[in-house]
Amino acid sequence: MYTGNAGIDAAGDRGWLLGHFKPPGDPRHSEDVEVKWGVHPPGDERAEWVRGESRTALLVLISGRFRVELPGRSVLLAEPGDYVVWGEGVDHSWRAEEHSTVLTVRWPSVPGYKVPDR
Repeated sequence: MYTGNAGIDAAGDRGWLLGHFKPPGDPRHSEDVEVKWGVHPPGDERAEWVRGESRTALLVLISGRFRVELPGRSVLLAEPGDYVVWGEGVDHSWRAEEHSTVLTVRWPSVPGYKVPDR
């Protein structure tokens, strides 16, 4: 069992609360799903597009204005609870238009998508 606070715990691991990257034996370790609590200042954006996606993702806006870029489509999440889902093979990127908090769920949890530190 593990209890915590998403805002506090997420700060220590790029926002990730659950997934393959947590140590084996930790109840937050999973190869089935990843969960991220993302807090983004205005103008924050992904350093590069995710290409060759092999996961499905759900991104839910908690607060702020957050834009998800998909091939041929730009999705603006503007109201709390707005969400977007995309699947395997869909490249994507994102940008925070205002200070934003988003919850992301991805499955399965597989390595290979981490953007190097800037």
